[in-house]
Amino acid sequence: MARGNEQRGEGGQRRGRDRGAPQEERVDSDIVEKLVHINRVAATVKGGRRFSFAALMVVGDQKGRVGFGHGKAREVPEAIRKATEEAKKSMIRVPLRESRTLHHDGNGRWGAGKVMVRAAPPGTGVIAGGPMRAVLETLGVQDVVGKSMGSSNPYNMVRATFQALKAQSSPRQVANKRGKKVADVLGRKADGATPADGE
Repeated sequence: MARGNEQRGEGGQRRGRDRGAPQEERVDSDIVEKLVHINRVAATVKGGRRFSFAALMVVGDQKGRVGFGHGKAREVPEAIRKATEEAKKSMIRVPLRESRTLHHDGNGRWGAGKVMVRAAPPGTGVIAGGPMRAVLETLGVQDVVGKSMGSSNPYNMVRATFQALKAQSSPRQVANKRGKKVADVLGRKADGATPADGE
């Protein structure tokens, strides 16, 4: 208890130790849970200030399903539990190419948060930072390049990343929409995720 109070500066404010990369990762059966951001918020009431904690969680099965949630409570564990439950309810399925990368490039925007995600050849790894990395890792992507070009607000970045992922479509989905065969859709398109000859 005393240690927690030491890390808060004057006026009970927290220092910037909960900014940046995800702090915590838990595995629940086949679901991976990542704590992206935790924030202490204060409500001014008649008797003074009432403090509570807001948590942003990302969950995924690392096989193409991912979700995020936000929870707020008087204690950190309870805020994390609420956020995790909401994230599990809001999971979406994203088609992956060869179970390792995206099918095509995509852009997402939410408020002032703008992100770009790109398919990448094998061996690239996850090139993304902060909240974007948490989303892509829990999704199960192994090779991807991500770039944030707007706000660094973790809530906006996560939502913008989800907008980009929701826009992903597989060749099978495109072929069904156009009434063509998958081979016809793939035949005349060179995807950036495919390595060049001789590599």
